[in-house]
Amino acid sequence: MKVVVIVPTYNEKENIGRLIDELEQVFKKVTKHHMHILVVDDNSPDGTQAVVKTSQKKYKNVHLITGKKEGLGKAYFRGMEYASQNLKAEVMFEMDADFQHDPALIPSFLSKIDQGYDLVIGSRYIKGGSIPKNWGLHRKLFSVFGNLIVRTMLFNFSHHDWTTGYRAVRTTLYQKLADQMAEFKGYTFQVSFLHKAFLAGAKVTEVPMHFKDRVYGKSKIGSEYIINLLGYLIKTDLTNPPRFLRFLVVGTTGFIIQTVIFTYLWKATGMDPALATIVGAEFAIISNFVLNNFWTFSDRKLSMDPKTLITKFISFNALSFGSPIIQWLTIKAANNFINTTDLVTSIAYITGIFLGLIWNYAMYSKVVWKNKKTD
Repeated sequence: MKVVVIVPTYNEKENIGRLIDELEQVFKKVTKHHMHILVVDDNSPDGTQAVVKTSQKKYKNVHLITGKKEGLGKAYFRGMEYASQNLKAEVMFEMDADFQHDPALIPSFLSKIDQGYDLVIGSRYIKGGSIPKNWGLHRKLFSVFGNLIVRTMLFNFSHHDWTTGYRAVRTTLYQKLADQMAEFKGYTFQVSFLHKAFLAGAKVTEVPMHFKDRVYGKSKIGSEYIINLLGYLIKTDLTNPPRFLRFLVVGTTGFIIQTVIFTYLWKATGMDPALATIVGAEFAIISNFVLNNFWTFSDRKLSMDPKTLITKFISFNALSFGSPIIQWLTIKAANNFINTTDLVTSIAYITGIFLGLIWNYAMYSKVVWKNKKTD
């Protein structure tokens, strides 16, 4: 395959020549792919382009495009467009010019691509990865909690490092997402691209990466990145809520339906409260089944074949009883092994509800609306 390593630059005169030389040494170890380097320079005033042009005389696989400074996201977008259309790249790398990303990891990325992955991420937060030991406490907390906030707001805990910029992506995936990425100018490009890749059903994996401090130049991350990232996360949660959040909304709707029907049957018709509870619960289950099918799991919507719907609805009913059983067991365990005070019972009740939610979500995902794609 033809592989293009895209390196965006702005005032990287001290780094870019050394990086190209080191990349060329790494390329000698890659035998299965045709390796190229594309430098995307934002009209650096420090002479970065002159250094690249000197490297082009030495290496025939080095390319350079230039443009005005519009942010990292725009630079990558411009580079990916050029690499896919002009260089006919089949795989594209995102890589910083400042040696914070180790060029020696490129074969590891390509190994994952060869295994069939669409997007490979260099991760600082899996076993074998790390951040610099000499970082101050505030910077470490900013990095760790920044990723945690992204994972929480997007409700994706299977992936560990959302903000890293060291990546390999199949061109076919980029082309699928390109129309959605043109609006992102800054560092938010990284998070949004990964998020949209997951939504598109891409096969994503991570490789461990030791993140290094830059030796020359200054970091270009500022407060604008934080503001834009939070804006993207909030907008995403409002316009396209994570699956679990949709699941919670559906569950709340079911609870309201159950409560209204139970109250009406018990108070207005005089029905036995136990029977009214069962009837109300069944109406809530029907509501939950329909809303989960058409909203929470809309990408895995069930076939409208009556036999399939009836079978899945019976499964949904049976699995839904797991939640109250878990709640009952939690309360019984707390009362038997701790004590029966109101506080302990209340805590056990809340714990049981939380565990029941996890049970329902897991069972609905794995049994009723099972994902047919390979994760």
